[in-house]
Amino acid sequence: MTGIKAVLANVIRIRAMKPRFAVCLDNSEYPASLERHKIYPVLPDQEAERDGDIRIVDESGEDYLYPARYFVLIDLPKDIEIALLDSMAPGLNPSS
Repeated sequence: MTGIKAVLANVIRIRAMKPRFAVCLDNSEYPASLERHKIYPVLPDQEAERDGDIRIVDESGEDYLYPARYFVLIDLPKDIEIALLDSMAPGLNPSS
């Protein structure tokens, strides 16, 4: 799945659960895919977490595994979570 379909699928997956977000602290191995200090949505992936990875929706709008050590999980106020998800797929949020 690529392009807008992947973005929409990921936004729907994130909204179906408690959204989690992380800030990128290191993009040295993935400069084209990640921006330092940017907030990224995180998708749950227990197997990846056991292996020391984290599933991030990156600049492409698709989800990929990255080393968890590149990120710090953060808690955000609900209105900020909604705004971030809306910015990924405008008009998809029924409350907006």
